[in-house]
Amino acid sequence: MTNIPNVFYISSPKVSLKDLEKDKEHFFWKYSTICATRMAFFSKKLGIDLGTANTLVFLPGRGVVLNEPSVVAVSEQDNQILAVGNEAKDMIGKTPDSIIAYRPMKDGVIADYRVTEAMLRYFINKALGKWNIWKPEVMVSVPAGVTSTERRAVIEAAIKAGAKNAYVVKEPILAAIGAGISIQEAVGHMIVDIGGGTTDVAVISLGGIVACTSVKCAGNRLDAAITDYIKKTYNLAIGDKTAEDIKIQVGSAVPVDEELSMTIKGRDFLTGLPRAVEIKTNEVVKAISKELRDMVKAIKDVLQETPPELASDIIDNGIIMTGGSSQLRNLPELVFRRTGVKAVLANDALYCVVKGTGIALDHLDTYKKTIITKR
Repeated sequence: MTNIPNVFYISSPKVSLKDLEKDKEHFFWKYSTICATRMAFFSKKLGIDLGTANTLVFLPGRGVVLNEPSVVAVSEQDNQILAVGNEAKDMIGKTPDSIIAYRPMKDGVIADYRVTEAMLRYFINKALGKWNIWKPEVMVSVPAGVTSTERRAVIEAAIKAGAKNAYVVKEPILAAIGAGISIQEAVGHMIVDIGGGTTDVAVISLGGIVACTSVKCAGNRLDAAITDYIKKTYNLAIGDKTAEDIKIQVGSAVPVDEELSMTIKGRDFLTGLPRAVEIKTNEVVKAISKELRDMVKAIKDVLQETPPELASDIIDNGIIMTGGSSQLRNLPELVFRRTGVKAVLANDALYCVVKGTGIALDHLDTYKKTIITKR
């Protein structure tokens, strides 16, 4: 019987069994890598900044994929949801009696559970695409002063909206991560996150919150103050959207020498007829001064609770300001004048929290101490 050598031919080169063993190991390594990559592709992760005014969604690898108002339009006759996001916001103040367009989030927490769940489902499906069949892992931001019941409501809403797992993390932590701050170091950092419903102030060190407060005074309160000022000064009724436009286009936290002006239109309280007036920057400063004082008081309260060593770090590093309403003109200047500590507006201040959710999802082991609720 002919002895068969431990060699056979594939194409032309000679391959020994030893080489085949190596090839087999390489094949299985490559196969397992491909499988892991595919599993990573199919196990979607989503970061959601569920705000009173806007909801933002972050998809790791793609960035911020959705930024829409937290507004839902509901039919009062059959309780059906007619529109969500941008489409619903366009309806505010323009709907017939049978349709109501409103925000299901109030002061950073869920005010209407059923509608919030439907809104979350809409945003998750829109972010992932209509052909997606995989349930995502979701991380949702919550205000610093949120209660355990309010946290559970967010978790339940996210699970019922289609999430496989849901985590909630306090907004100041996520804002710090999104602003590029290394929160794990033994260094004090102060974050002021001003959204639509709440102003969250926190001192962070070693991955946790040392001192914090959350006040229900933020962008929406500024809009309401502007509406009230226009009503008292000009006898003119304006809508929420007009008040927000005034704040963005001509608003400022401190008086300025070169004022901006804007023509606004509304309904005259005396005649009931449409009328237009001009409003200037320093009028807006006067209108929102009380609300700004409340925000600055929250910052001072946290500074007074901060341990001396961390207070020293904050003087060196300054106060980092994040959130959409922190973009009000000259707000860092006002904070510096009132506290004596320099304040800096973070890059992409509006997106810091939602970016933080994406980074934390990608590094769950690193940030596991910051996760306050998981399901």
